[in-house]
Amino acid sequence: MELFKMNDDYVAHEKLVRELNNDELRTQYAAPLNGYKTGLVPTILGWLLVTAGNTFYGKKPSYLKFKAVEVIARIPYQSWESAAYTMLTAFYGNERHAIRLCKMAAFGRFAQDNETMHVVVISNIVQKMHKDAFFRHTLIPILFSFFYFWVIYLIYMVSHKAALELNYLFESHAYQQYNEFLKQEGDTLKQKPLVSDFLDFYGRNVKNEYEFFESVRNDELIHRNRSIREITSHRRIWDPA
Repeated sequence: MELFKMNDDYVAHEKLVRELNNDELRTQYAAPLNGYKTGLVPTILGWLLVTAGNTFYGKKPSYLKFKAVEVIARIPYQSWESAAYTMLTAFYGNERHAIRLCKMAAFGRFAQDNETMHVVVISNIVQKMHKDAFFRHTLIPILFSFFYFWVIYLIYMVSHKAALELNYLFESHAYQQYNEFLKQEGDTLKQKPLVSDFLDFYGRNVKNEYEFFESVRNDELIHRNRSIREITSHRRIWDPA
């Protein structure tokens, strides 16, 4: 836990997560990027990704669907970090480009730690429910993640913008799913206490499953918006300043 709390990004992120529990503030935070138009390639890939998820795990939000989705959700951030360091090998002589790539790698590391917290906690909740199916909810997401990592890696190497826009679409869907889940199951979730060693390690304090999923919903919205803001703050390294 101390390792996370020493990180300025962690402190700022957790503060924003708590603030976004307010419906009015969350609406204001989401509004500027709600209508963002993605390019053709990320739009097609995003549609395929969401459609595949709905086909395998259903359109409605559920614990089991969230477990599978969160296994995959970590992948873009891991892939971006690897791609950024690969590019640093070629552009370490240019300080401006190196700074941009290091900032992107740092974002990737932080976001994948956040997504890892999601999947570990949700997996433990599902395990206690004794409803987990290894092939469908563990093996398939792991196998898909292997290929997804390299697809995102190649997309990022070719088009920084396309990779970020694809993640915007994925995180938008995740945010909507968690929001719907809270609306449908909110009263029940508030009656389910949540104790997690990993949450303690991460440094996030919640009393019940409602508060946990509420914070996860906010995480996904922050990741959604950050993905688009990275496009303007860290343009492709071969673009002119």
